[in-house]
Amino acid sequence: MNKRTSSSLITFLILFTFTTLNSCKNEVKEPKQKETTKTVYASEVTPFFDHWKLILGDGSNAGFANNFENKDFFYTTNDGKSDWVVYKAPNAGDTHGTSNNTRTELAQAKKWYPKTADDKLTATLKVMNVSSTGDARVAASYAVVVGQIHSADGHENEPLKIFYKKFPGHTKGSVFWHYEINTAGEDNSGRWDYSSAVWGNDFSVVGTEENTYPEEPKDGIALGEEFSYEIEVKDGIMNLKFTSEGHETKTFTKNLIQSEYTTTADIPEQTQNLFVPIGQDGIERETAYTGEGLFFKLGAYNQTNGKSPDVNKNWCSGAETHGGDIQKQYADGNYAEVWFKTASIKVSDAAVSNDGYFAKND
Repeated sequence: MNKRTSSSLITFLILFTFTTLNSCKNEVKEPKQKETTKTVYASEVTPFFDHWKLILGDGSNAGFANNFENKDFFYTTNDGKSDWVVYKAPNAGDTHGTSNNTRTELAQAKKWYPKTADDKLTATLKVMNVSSTGDARVAASYAVVVGQIHSADGHENEPLKIFYKKFPGHTKGSVFWHYEINTAGEDNSGRWDYSSAVWGNDFSVVGTEENTYPEEPKDGIALGEEFSYEIEVKDGIMNLKFTSEGHETKTFTKNLIQSEYTTTADIPEQTQNLFVPIGQDGIERETAYTGEGLFFKLGAYNQTNGKSPDVNKNWCSGAETHGGDIQKQYADGNYAEVWFKTASIKVSDAAVSNDGYFAKND
């Protein structure tokens, strides 16, 4: 080996050793960084929470839910395509106000009056779960309300409730909406709902026995299938629009300031079959909801509860509640869960504070 070759070899070995040691040194000096997951809050997905107070499934009022989550009732998730806001409510637990049912639901912070209203709520959602138990003869079993108009005054009745309901073993469920009369007089015990089908059946289609279910609806909505609603109230008229890919768009109109149920003869056949037999046979005041402050609600208002059907065969489901243990109910499907992808609200300039409603019910 000549002197030049020997010198080159020594230079190569020095450089190789230095590079290897330096590489090892860098590896020790710069360990892998841990990946961190940023919390996505509901107020980032549907940024309209300045307009609402959030009622949780334990009956508490969480207030304005900006940058807020509760892993039992209210949080966000991603289905691989979009972020969604999750509203979850067990069959039993502490409830809000005088209701028998749990809810994780937004309640509008302002109220408006139907005669002068120009107010609107829109939402796109999918129902992910309804109670796995209940009584098929009880109309409210296996159902959840996903949007409402509620009265803050008088009897605090509800001119609108939007339902999703699916019987066990069925692939498709039904979407329908209710109008509840604003009962004439001081006694509200005679109030009743009238149900209108959107896709599938209405509220009145029930089973013949506790665990015998009616035929599956032909044009129903499956769990996890998206649909949208629009609610607009203007100059005393409520306009509803329901859309879902692959289904016929449905629209409805209802007058909120002039009743069509002012005499016993006006009570519809559906009500005569469903509510009159249990003593809910009232009539409505002629001016309906005129003069009462109304407000929107949105979320998961679970209609299935553990109360005995002997109390009320339309609303008391006798479902499993595990004594109110929330985690046990979640473990075996005894809860309602609704995901919202988008939502928006338009509030008229005439709307006023709804603090009185919360003061009465919180």
